[in-house]
Amino acid sequence: MPHSTRLSQPPNTKKAATTEAPPPDGPPERTPDETAADKTAADSTSATSGSTGGTATASDVATASDVATAPDVAADQEGVADQEVATGRGWRDRYPAVARAVGRTVTALAAVLVLSALLLPNQLTRLTPGEFLRIPVEGIFGAALLLLLPPRARRVAAVIAGVGLGLRTLLNCLDMGFYSVLARPFDPVLDWILFDDAESFLKDSIGQAGAVGAVLGVVLLVLALLVLMTLAVVRLTRLLVRHSAVATRTTLVLGTVWITCAALGVQLAGVPVAAANTADLVQDSAQRLRASLADQQVFAKEAGVDAFRDTPPDQLLTGLRGKDVIFTFIESYGRSAIADPAMASQVDAVLKDGTKRLRKAGFASRSAWLTSPTAGGGSWLAHSTFMSGLWIKNQQRYRTVTSSDRMPLTDAFKRSGAWRTAGIMPGVTRSWPEGKFYGLDHVYDTHHLGYQGPQFSWSRVPDQYSLSAFERLEHGKRHDKPLMSEIILVSSHNPWAPIPKMIGWDELGDGSVYHSIKKAGKDPKEVWKDPAQVRNEYRRAIQYSLHSLISYMEKYGNKNTVLVFLGDHQPVPTVTGENAGRDVPVALVAHDPAVLDRISGWNWRNGLKPGPKTPVWRMDTFRDRFLTAFGPRPGETPAKTPGRPGH
Repeated sequence: MPHSTRLSQPPNTKKAATTEAPPPDGPPERTPDETAADKTAADSTSATSGSTGGTATASDVATASDVATAPDVAADQEGVADQEVATGRGWRDRYPAVARAVGRTVTALAAVLVLSALLLPNQLTRLTPGEFLRIPVEGIFGAALLLLLPPRARRVAAVIAGVGLGLRTLLNCLDMGFYSVLARPFDPVLDWILFDDAESFLKDSIGQAGAVGAVLGVVLLVLALLVLMTLAVVRLTRLLVRHSAVATRTTLVLGTVWITCAALGVQLAGVPVAAANTADLVQDSAQRLRASLADQQVFAKEAGVDAFRDTPPDQLLTGLRGKDVIFTFIESYGRSAIADPAMASQVDAVLKDGTKRLRKAGFASRSAWLTSPTAGGGSWLAHSTFMSGLWIKNQQRYRTVTSSDRMPLTDAFKRSGAWRTAGIMPGVTRSWPEGKFYGLDHVYDTHHLGYQGPQFSWSRVPDQYSLSAFERLEHGKRHDKPLMSEIILVSSHNPWAPIPKMIGWDELGDGSVYHSIKKAGKDPKEVWKDPAQVRNEYRRAIQYSLHSLISYMEKYGNKNTVLVFLGDHQPVPTVTGENAGRDVPVALVAHDPAVLDRISGWNWRNGLKPGPKTPVWRMDTFRDRFLTAFGPRPGETPAKTPGRPGH
């Protein structure tokens, strides 16, 4: 009876009702857990059948299975749920359409990044849309190589290519910066030291915190560039391999198109369609690298030859004995300040008026052009070129000459024994061991001028104050010898805002008066948003520097004063435009007509403004010409050096 009752029991419809229906596209896949459960149930059935010595009833099987496996099934269901949570059925599984869109977007961005890097020029003037609508041959060869390599070698090659392309992009950006500021490309051997000067410039211009922030930002950008470029190349490599057939056909087609365009000279918007940017730039960098390394040996030999090194002291500068000689550099005073129509009229007015004012004070002047070895920056290269008589075009040459025994022009005055020598260097903010090379008895840097006023952006000391300090510390004092001085005027240094203004010489005091003047000046960050404003402020800065020097000569010059002043280099291309040249004005001012008679053969123009047809010399030729012109003449007896009274 009990047995027949069990047979008549209906099936467990409750469990069946809660079972999910199979999906419409077919039965669900059986999980390993379900297969194991089925096997357990079968084993249980066999065991039951064996124990009764015959075939078990359906009721017996169902009951035994329910009792034995119910806890296990529940546990298995919990395990499957836990596994789904653990594996996450991540957002890609939950949102496949979004995942596909994101993947395609990332791939597209990787392609744009790599293509842009392959086509990126190294000058801002070439940064046009047409440059990026070309076919890079390096990309074609790179894709072909990656398709041919075995998997392991391909992965290594992709990483190396990504890092290399990132470094090439970084060098291109450096070239852009150097062309924009120094009108030349970056030298990978000699220019690293300039980053220290750039940091100092930032610190002086925007403060310590701003400089640190800028440096950290640059470092992070460099790291991000290298990492992203490498990831982009690796991602595109995987895409090539996944679609190798299509990639192979596309590479062959692009290669054929590139060869055809190169052969026919096809251009788009004036730019060749067949591009080999990266290869050309790498070759150019390699050539510059070889040239830089070879230049060190060539220049070392050149610096060892000095026609005036062994000149007896009493034969040096005999034509200037008894004169106070002042060599003055005006920062960024280039030919563009005089010749550019946008600035010429205002600067010309200052020079013409200055010539008249100096003539009224008893001075005559002559002017010409010198070609500087640098542009946009690197003032010390121009200073050393002018003084040493050697073409100092890079930092390696500068280090070589300043550590040699060559006689710079300023040192010739000291070696003669007839002059006391001094330097006014408001731009020098730390130790300057090169001062010994220049033969200066005393150097007054920014910390020794007594200035207590504000800093005008990079320019720590206004030009008028520097000249006033020179008069107070050296020129206005009584000495037993005449004075030879080198003065650097820095108010016309980039960024040309805010700019000081002329005030009464007796109002300068310790410079505190400049606080209100700076406050009324312009913010350099606002000025540099507009190139037209930059040019205007540059012009005003040059006018201020010229006014300061001319006014000083009017007030403090005397019959024994001789002034040579010049620009050190042209300003940045933002002011001059492209291909402006490297010429700078130079002028010689003297009260004694005999001084100017010595240079009558130079054919310099009368006045402070050189003309378009005035002679143009390389700056490194000035030293020898000057020493020759003011050296002893045949039959001339060297003059005794008179004392120098105060005034």
